Amino acid sequence: MAEAIDWEGRVKGLLKAELKRRGVTYADLVEKLAAIGVEESEPNVRNKLSRGKFTAVFMLQCLDAIGAQQIRVSDA
Repeated sequence: MAEAIDWEGRVKGLLKAELKRRGVTYADLVEKLAAIGVEESEPNVRNKLSRGKFTAVFMLQCLDAIGAQQIRVSDA
């Protein structure tokens, strides 16, 4: 039987890695999101990322806000 994949952990790790790669803090992310018209509080962003439960729309908004043009989904 195949091992269960922690999808929430993967998506959380992917977004956190992109933030770290660019040196973007949660406070920076909130500012960058606001610049593209997305209003989020820092505690709300922190909670979403710590849980790993957020929409694909939120993830794309974050990636766009930090200027990510490509993401690595897998190291394989």
